[in-house]
Amino acid sequence: MSRPNNPVGWFEIPVTDMARAKSFYETVFKVKLEDSRMENFDLAMFPMEEKAPGSPGCLIKGEICIPSQDGVLIYFTTPDLDSTIQCASDNHGTVLLNRTGIGEYGFIAILLDTEGNRIGLHACD
Repeated sequence: MSRPNNPVGWFEIPVTDMARAKSFYETVFKVKLEDSRMENFDLAMFPMEEKAPGSPGCLIKGEICIPSQDGVLIYFTTPDLDSTIQCASDNHGTVLLNRTGIGEYGFIAILLDTEGNRIGLHACD
């Protein structure tokens, strides 16, 4: 390997109702998603800072994009876990695992988004 990097370079969260999903993610994570189109797929891109930590990604809607709570689990970093959990609940998300300590690594929670995808939250404190 020529240069060190994080192994995850991109993520896609499948959705069936782009407007509903976009509203959920923009509200819960206080970001603006940018609409895009790629062949037979509608996308809503998460903001990206090239030199910042974390992986870029998007919401994606298309025939082969099926939401599921059984697949890969993506964790979103949040500075305030409790308020993010509350905001997700207030915006039709479902809490599967409330604030849970993971030792020296902080705290996590697991939610279902409005599309039925399982997502994780992580905070250092």
